[in-house]
Amino acid sequence: MIPKPALLLGLAGLIPFIAAAAVIALRPTYPMGGFNLPLSGYGQMVMLAYGRVILAFMAGVLWGFAARGNAGFWAYAASTAPALWVFFASFLPDAREPATLAIGFAALLALDWSFARAGFAPPWWMRLRSLLTAVVLACLAIAILSN
Repeated sequence: MIPKPALLLGLAGLIPFIAAAAVIALRPTYPMGGFNLPLSGYGQMVMLAYGRVILAFMAGVLWGFAARGNAGFWAYAASTAPALWVFFASFLPDAREPATLAIGFAALLALDWSFARAGFAPPWWMRLRSLLTAVVLACLAIAILSN
């Protein structure tokens, strides 16, 4: 069973992704000076910035798993991959970055599975990560399809 704090905070962490996806999909405007200012670009900006932060944060989570287990070099090296992915993705034009972040989150899920199989993650970890990653990837798909 997923501990309630982890589930609640994980679900709360989806709010910026969902809100940004809604702004991107609904394409609202803000009346300003006689014309309507489109807000969908702000949704894209929020999605990319928050996605970068969360992907880098997850590198730290994996590092923590490696540090508390009997991890070898592979686990420490693999735990740095999400942060490095974010770093290199930050050099891409924004129009291509949602796809790059989606690849990063999908690869992160594969790393989560590896860490869980190695016994570094708690038994409930993959239920939580699978749920959260599915929502994140759906939100990123909205950003990708809007371009």
